Amino acid sequence: MALQKEKKMEIIKGFKEHEKDTGSPSVQIALLTERINSLSGHFRAHKGDHHSRHGLLRMVSTRRSLLEYLKKRDLKAYQEIIKKLELRK
Repeated sequence: MALQKEKKMEIIKGFKEHEKDTGSPSVQIALLTERINSLSGHFRAHKGDHHSRHGLLRMVSTRRSLLEYLKKRDLKAYQEIIKKLELRK
């Protein structure tokens, strides 16, 4: 399920690093988190949807890779995004 344009622009606006930023790791992680959260709701209603579950696992893996990259590159930004998105306890 794709994100609506308005919601996507709102997320980008909240996590961008500079004026024309749409592809930085922070933005990508935020967009993936939103998609993962929306799919999690989908699976509560459709328990047998294994095809979409494969896509969800791929998104989680991609997000994990981006988080590891951000952690190595900029620890402060990593900690901020974890806190902002409430990914860890």
